[in-house]
Amino acid sequence: MPSLFTPLKLGNTTIPNRLGMSALTRNRATNTIPNDIMLKYYTQRASGGAGLIVTEGVLITRQGSEWPEAPGIWEQSQIDGWKKITAAVHETGSKIYAQLWHLGRASHPDAPQQIAAGVPVYAPSAISARGGKFRFIPGAPGYVTPTEIPDPTVIVEQFRQAAINAKEAGFDGVELHGANGYLIHQFLDSTSNHRTDKWGGSPENRARFALEVLKALQDVWGPDVAVKFSPAGGYNDMGMPLDDTVATYGHLLREIDQLGLAYVALVRYSAYLDPVIDGTPRGTPHDVLATHAAALARTPVFLNAGVAPAEAAELVGSGAVAGVFMGMGWITHPDFARRVERGTPLDNEPDFAHLYGAEGVDPAIGYVDYKEAEN
Repeated sequence: MPSLFTPLKLGNTTIPNRLGMSALTRNRATNTIPNDIMLKYYTQRASGGAGLIVTEGVLITRQGSEWPEAPGIWEQSQIDGWKKITAAVHETGSKIYAQLWHLGRASHPDAPQQIAAGVPVYAPSAISARGGKFRFIPGAPGYVTPTEIPDPTVIVEQFRQAAINAKEAGFDGVELHGANGYLIHQFLDSTSNHRTDKWGGSPENRARFALEVLKALQDVWGPDVAVKFSPAGGYNDMGMPLDDTVATYGHLLREIDQLGLAYVALVRYSAYLDPVIDGTPRGTPHDVLATHAAALARTPVFLNAGVAPAEAAELVGSGAVAGVFMGMGWITHPDFARRVERGTPLDNEPDFAHLYGAEGVDPAIGYVDYKEAEN
């Protein structure tokens, strides 16, 4: 599949191939600090030929995540932990972006990190997400009604500081997490954003927060800034009518195309990630690539969600996308890109029982114990 194994310039960085490793929550940090088992995980996959690794979501401030062992990047101990990982990835010749993440209403006030933060669960509007369970909190509660963010520019500045910290940690760039029902997505969606100020209402106003955050990240990183969107997805109780979706993302992506980002990652509709709420799938199924990519005339597009290697080669070879991000393939095969290049079977079965770790179980299980192919 030669089209997948040609270099690509993204911002100031040239990646060696078009097979990116997408951001994948793995829940293995130690009290928000990246650790040695994470170092091994990322080094394995960089050595396995990942052209560009995007980290799991990295919290920009202390929040009550549904993932109690998610990593952060708001203090020096976290920066130092990431430094070890970026240095090891670079030694292999691979590149690595930090995915910057704010949960918004997907936090919980009873989670230890939210208690330690001493602030409410914030969101664009005081509207709770439906569904979901915080299984590590007694009683497995669902989402709560959040507090409306009084001044969104405060959080814009938190993103800016996270970008500064990511630069100190040695990353090659940053990807803004604008997908899957977290804060950026919550501002974009008319079902979660009922604001009547300049941050809500029209598609232009609902897109304002994402654009202001991206500009703040560019103040730090220049062209080495990217973003991920899931326009069709219903995860965390998202999903607008199709006409509103097309209008909102059409405006947003046209504006983004003028910024000079490294890339935009578009996530296809996935029934697997679309919750059924009140008997109906929550998302807005449509052809994400065909509907939205045309707005990005100047910006490289990466496609994500269920893209198999053969389809990836066809999409890249035809020029429909600049590259692809893959998830499960990289989870189960630390040498995924090398296998694809050599035509080696992808024969490791996923260990779903330990995908996010398990209390009292060695964190290596289901994380860094997948076998590489014999040379």
